Amino acid sequence: MVANLSRNGKSQTRRSDRRALRVSPRPDMVAVMDALRRVVRALRMSARAAERRFGISGAQLFVLEKLAEAPAPSVDDLAERTLTDQSSVSIVLTRLEARRLVVRRPSEEDARRVEIALTPAGRALARRLPEPAQERLIMALRRLRPAQLRSFARGLAALVRALEVAAEPAGMFFEEQSSARRVETGRRRRGQLSQRRASD
Repeated sequence: MVANLSRNGKSQTRRSDRRALRVSPRPDMVAVMDALRRVVRALRMSARAAERRFGISGAQLFVLEKLAEAPAPSVDDLAERTLTDQSSVSIVLTRLEARRLVVRRPSEEDARRVEIALTPAGRALARRLPEPAQERLIMALRRLRPAQLRSFARGLAALVRALEVAAEPAGMFFEEQSSARRVETGRRRRGQLSQRRASD
């Protein structure tokens, strides 16, 4: 009985979802989907170009650009400047530190404090980097009128709830994908090296 009620409930939900799709204004749906595709494509292309040309992710490019503007007195400050959270920006910082592009050092203004800054190698790389797509996105959001921005934020929040991903972490764009690709590339190279050694 309970199982039948559950199945009936799911069937009714699916039917109501299909009815909602039929009555939704199609031009608005197409406009939203096209806009999302264009934004995601711009971010993805920027991330791929940074990884292909400089060996860093789009998120790392964004953080380097912010540190090139000025050192950060704390991780919280850098998170605020990149419009993300402390946990997400810490992951990116750890990877940049491992590549000796970023360092935590005593502040030039107050030696008792530690600031996050670019190393000489980080500054040299930052001078060659293109503008991150994330920065262009933030600038575009700032050009919206306050009422437009509030409406956009409410609409996106509703979409996130409808997708049932509100509990998912909001990491920096494409950082996890980039890391996974580097791990897989490293595995392939190690496998190829082992095969060569075995054949010698």
